[in-house]
Amino acid sequence: MDPIEKKDEVVPEAKWYVIHTFSTYELAVRDNIMKMVENTGLQDQIFDVVVPQEEEIVETKTKRKTILRKKFPTYAFIKMRPYDPTSRESQRVYYVITHVHAVTGFVGAGGTPEPLKAEDIRRLGLEKVKAEDLGLQVGDQVRIISGAFESYFGEVEGIDFEQGIVKVVLSMFGKPTPIELEFNQVEKA
Repeated sequence: MDPIEKKDEVVPEAKWYVIHTFSTYELAVRDNIMKMVENTGLQDQIFDVVVPQEEEIVETKTKRKTILRKKFPTYAFIKMRPYDPTSRESQRVYYVITHVHAVTGFVGAGGTPEPLKAEDIRRLGLEKVKAEDLGLQVGDQVRIISGAFESYFGEVEGIDFEQGIVKVVLSMFGKPTPIELEFNQVEKA
């Protein structure tokens, strides 16, 4: 991640934090925080709020439909300047976020915001991973770190840089099985 530039000054690198919310209020919390950022002029403090979702196919007696399911119910992820308990601005941001309707607090010791580690950010898919960051080439061995094939090892068969997809061949039941994965689902073995 690059440092954030603000009017001729470089601020410390933004960090991802986890917010705990009421059940089923994750999207409302995201929207309310983004509106609050716009209304209070905190664009230089809070940069993004994400509620990861995935598509799920639900079958009823008569039809199939695709729904979006939250990957982490009761949690939202916020990208903001690093929290510093001695900074008045950090305390203001903390106060504003924790007083948004349906937010119960930050995840961390005693409710103190603790930033996510880089590997967790990648595993959760909060930021897109670039091919250069992975350093992968055709023929490399990779370990799958998320998804249905988590903990499996395979060989890179192809890389689609535009789509952000790696084609990996796994050995399943003694047969080569090709699968497609996103960059954030694999790491070099």
